[in-house]
Amino acid sequence: MIRVLLADDEGMIRAGVAAILGTDEGIEVVAEASDGAEAVALARAHRPDVALLDIRMPRLDGLAAAAEIRRAVPGTAVSMLTTFDEDEYVMRALAEGASGFLLKAADPRELILGVRAVAEGAAYLSPRIAHRVIAKMGAAGLTRRTPGLERVAVLTPREREVLGLLGEGLSNSDIAVRLFLTEGTVKGHVSAILTRLGLQNRVQAAILAYEAGLVARP
Repeated sequence: MIRVLLADDEGMIRAGVAAILGTDEGIEVVAEASDGAEAVALARAHRPDVALLDIRMPRLDGLAAAAEIRRAVPGTAVSMLTTFDEDEYVMRALAEGASGFLLKAADPRELILGVRAVAEGAAYLSPRIAHRVIAKMGAAGLTRRTPGLERVAVLTPREREVLGLLGEGLSNSDIAVRLFLTEGTVKGHVSAILTRLGLQNRVQAAILAYEAGLVARP
């Protein structure tokens, strides 16, 4: 069972998202928060698998809450809820360890898919915002010092292959099946990739995979 903490300052949004997630028998919303500070407290208390956070909330916004949750409860994956006019906030959230970005107006199936992917350790960017995020990161983020191709040149051929699949949003188990490897071996490759490239999380790795041309742009 995937245990989810849901935080949004709008009660109608919380109710709608909780109802959607409730249609999946493998997902349970264990706590709901109306602001970032409450979300952090509930994350400490419930230690959910996934914290689904609105970016704009009172007292403590989603970005600050994400950073605090990742520090206090490292076993909890964080995914942000966003809208099209919040691209800058989405990119800033990368530095706070967010693993996913979901649109409030997305298809319900995408919301469930995104929560499941993040819970399984994969990065998930809503297809409708992936291109915009990647384009902006390419201009001002991860690749500002060195072109993507030069950065990934330090990786082995197998690591570059794994990085490309990270860019597709695959989980460790999915990558293992695709490459006929054990999940433990994939986990080792992912750890090595993050360390050698100086990346903080799988979302950063996925974006760099796009920038290096290892994945077709959306």
